[in-house]
Amino acid sequence: MSNDVDFDLSPDQWEALRALRNPMSNGRLSKAYLLDGLVKLGLVMVNDGVPAMTPTGRTVLVRGSCRLLDVAA
Repeated sequence: MSNDVDFDLSPDQWEALRALRNPMSNGRLSKAYLLDGLVKLGLVMVNDGVPAMTPTGRTVLVRGSCRLLDVAA
């Protein structure tokens, strides 16, 4: 398995990335600084003011989901 998508995201960044799974929530992310950080990492793109997860963002979210379970426990 490749480690090229292993990002050390803060819990807030994980939450923001997870929220982007649902297209209905894309306009409701209130913490713009979180999106800026995710955009800089290449995990999110903003098109016409609407944030969307990139393919890399999806991969990071899937591979990082075990970390999310550890945080929740």
